[in-house]
Amino acid sequence: MTGSYNLADLFEQVVSAVPDRLAVVTPARRLTYAELDERANRLAHHLAGVGVGAGDHVSLLLHNGTEYLEAMLAAFKLRAVPININYRYVERELAYLFDNSDSVAVIVDQQYRPRVDAVRSQCPSVRHVLVVGEHGDYEAALAVAPADAPDGSSRTSDDRYIAYTGGTTGMPKGVIWRHEDIFFAAMGGGDPSQLEGPITAPDQLVGRIPEVGGVQLMTPPLMHVSAHWGAFQTLFGGGTVVLLSPGGFDPAEALATVAAEGVMILVLVGDAMARPLADAIEAADGALDLSSLFVLASGGAMLSATVKDALRALLPDIIVVDGYGSSETGVAGSQTTMGESTGSGPRFAMSADTTVLDDDLRPVEAGSGLIGRLARQGHVPIGYHKDEQKSATTFVEIDGVRWVLPGDMATPEADGTITLLGRGSVSINTGGEKVFPEEVESCLKAHPAVYDAVVVGIDDDTWGQRVAAVVSLRDGHSIDLEAVQRHCRADLAGYKVPRQLKVVDEIVRNPNGKADYAWARAVAVT
Repeated sequence: MTGSYNLADLFEQVVSAVPDRLAVVTPARRLTYAELDERANRLAHHLAGVGVGAGDHVSLLLHNGTEYLEAMLAAFKLRAVPININYRYVERELAYLFDNSDSVAVIVDQQYRPRVDAVRSQCPSVRHVLVVGEHGDYEAALAVAPADAPDGSSRTSDDRYIAYTGGTTGMPKGVIWRHEDIFFAAMGGGDPSQLEGPITAPDQLVGRIPEVGGVQLMTPPLMHVSAHWGAFQTLFGGGTVVLLSPGGFDPAEALATVAAEGVMILVLVGDAMARPLADAIEAADGALDLSSLFVLASGGAMLSATVKDALRALLPDIIVVDGYGSSETGVAGSQTTMGESTGSGPRFAMSADTTVLDDDLRPVEAGSGLIGRLARQGHVPIGYHKDEQKSATTFVEIDGVRWVLPGDMATPEADGTITLLGRGSVSINTGGEKVFPEEVESCLKAHPAVYDAVVVGIDDDTWGQRVAAVVSLRDGHSIDLEAVQRHCRADLAGYKVPRQLKVVDEIVRNPNGKADYAWARAVAVT
């Protein structure tokens, strides 16, 4: 992209074009673009006043709210780096994150202030804590700070953006991106309609803003990057970001918000949110006006065909979009459903920069049925923060081209799509055969008695590992291992069929809806 602008510069261009348009809606506050920009300016001045500057890292331990977006924008305005922190982390994990990220400041919801105070002595780099909430000092700090924009003359496309990802093993890792790369890889590239293609110069962004901005409801927590990627894509397109009350996902609140705010695009994470949403739509029985809604998008976890079909039956005109990506790749591909039945399985149309590589880092032949590692070139991250060894294995150069290999396994199909099989780190090796949990989970969730499911590998003296299923059931239903096996054998090879079953009242998932495989494994062995 010609010209050197960071993400704050791009946002300020949108503000100059549509200052009075509604930017963010939450249960607590509604902000126009001008109001959001002013609050971000005030926060930037406050942070600068306590010594936060270019390249400094600011941890965000926050629930969804305007404050989260204000903090990210304020950091970008100063060329500082916001650090996304999972609010479920306990003191040990917080101490690690603050230290590993080299954070100099923390912006925290008041309920988590005691955890931050408990680890401050272990984190000498943290010089300042700002508390959001009724008993915090956030609003007072903004009230006395200047409202004008801080000096942005030194901002560049090379400014840093870091996305911390928990992954499936080990402690969280910080993925380092350039602002330009994350803008094109995950924030829409200035093409809100996805029809004209990415912009080629920053000053083109304003010309892409539609006369009527889209209204997008983000249900996942902003502490997970897919949520704030979607939020910034909406903001860069002059749209309105709608957020729900802090805490767990409430499908009834989500539907009421769709009706009240005229939401056009509803973003959620996989079946964990989509299935209760479908139940809530059915329970509403037409009492809510959902006519504004035309896209239901999922990211972070694939929607099962069963749930997609249920949503299509309830909302026959809806477009269902399954997005695929990771903290290391950005938005890598998607699957769009616009008919009465899905039937296509986990096949995704991938970007032109995405392929599948074998163990020798050569492209897997399309239609061969062979499995390889998903890889992406083009706008990719710089590496992992303070982890040269992991960076060297994940970000590789092949024939002069830099690729990222995030660890996802896939096979390229003859029709140009790619079938995603899941993350290699959670795959199950049973008797030398590899089983990907998501494939078995999708099959299980198609059983009429099963409400939710997680599949893990359990140690086995004969086979190394055996496939174990942890499931929750629909009200009034029961199931046993024999019924599960009979159901799965119709669609899965024998070695993929669960050999063990554990029925629980509720599947525990992470706040972003992704499976908590450590929890499921512990439950399965009890």
